[in-house]
Amino acid sequence: MNLWLANPRGFCAGVERAVRIVEELLDLADTPVYVRHEIVHNRSVVEALKARGAVFVEDDAEIPAGAFAVVSAHGAPPAVHRRLAGGSRRLFDATCPLVTKVHLEVLAHAKAGRAVLLIGHRGHVEVEGTLACYDNAAGGGIQVVQSIDEARTVAVPDERAVAYVTQTTLEVESANRIVSVLRARFPALVGPHHDDICYATQNRQDAVRALAARCDRVLVIGAPHSSNSLRMVEVAGENGKPARLIEAPEEVDAAWLAGVADLGLSSSASAPERLVEATIAHLRSLCARAGDTLEVRELGRAEDLSFKLPVALTDLRRRRAGAAAAGAAHEALRYPAAHPVATGADAARDAEPSPGGSR
Repeated sequence: MNLWLANPRGFCAGVERAVRIVEELLDLADTPVYVRHEIVHNRSVVEALKARGAVFVEDDAEIPAGAFAVVSAHGAPPAVHRRLAGGSRRLFDATCPLVTKVHLEVLAHAKAGRAVLLIGHRGHVEVEGTLACYDNAAGGGIQVVQSIDEARTVAVPDERAVAYVTQTTLEVESANRIVSVLRARFPALVGPHHDDICYATQNRQDAVRALAARCDRVLVIGAPHSSNSLRMVEVAGENGKPARLIEAPEEVDAAWLAGVADLGLSSSASAPERLVEATIAHLRSLCARAGDTLEVRELGRAEDLSFKLPVALTDLRRRRAGAAAAGAAHEALRYPAAHPVATGADAARDAEPSPGGSR
């Protein structure tokens, strides 16, 4: 069986940044590290961080004074940021910069008095945080539009002052269909200067389309409560190929692979590469039991993008490094290292020019 690996796949720059923030804090912190909500929607990642000491909570009231507090990659309402910054807590914002971009768009529309239509899934943590960014009681308000049917019936106070934003992890074509309906109804509709759906979401969906064109079936590694994972499975189905979402390698059903000559494998933006490697090993084992071999091939090109870490973290790292250096210097003064005593012969030898050159 041929196994085609999608590119790009796995961690995006926003997820990589968020996970690294928590990992570095666990290395640097002298107090517990609390994370509001799952840092990313992946059980394997969360459990690995828990094993290192991270504490995940849904209510920021559970984060005690003096603790390190991290906002997840999905973002949080401004009020949560204000609460976490108080009570002597040390706040580190792991919100994906692309989510922050949407928050800023909502703030700008609210200031301009426009009503905002948020295309996304009700109840998703990213959507809840974005809704809470609208802070103008005199404006047109903000509401979620989840489907084409809702786009056809949604009402706004003033059709001349309306804008839209989107959840960053939507399926691109589905979101575009909703936007088309809204534009037909509201000619003055203001949209983002650049698409709100993040590059990683779109790239992974495009990579799954390429898998679907080449493969008989598609596996996606991700979480059932991860929006971008579910969208990737939907994309494969919309392109005519059966697809399944798995969280762990052992969930692969050997019977589902019967008769498959070309299998596609991808992973969501919140799934680590180690799960891909473990799934490959499991598939190889299944093939061996069936008297078959597994040929692994890459399809597409990987991404090359990263986001800067927050200034609060780089400052903490610098302070810890400075304190460690000062401590080492103090110990060196207390306990100076013994040095060999140079003899006259040593000094004479050192004073000689090196062969073939001058000093």
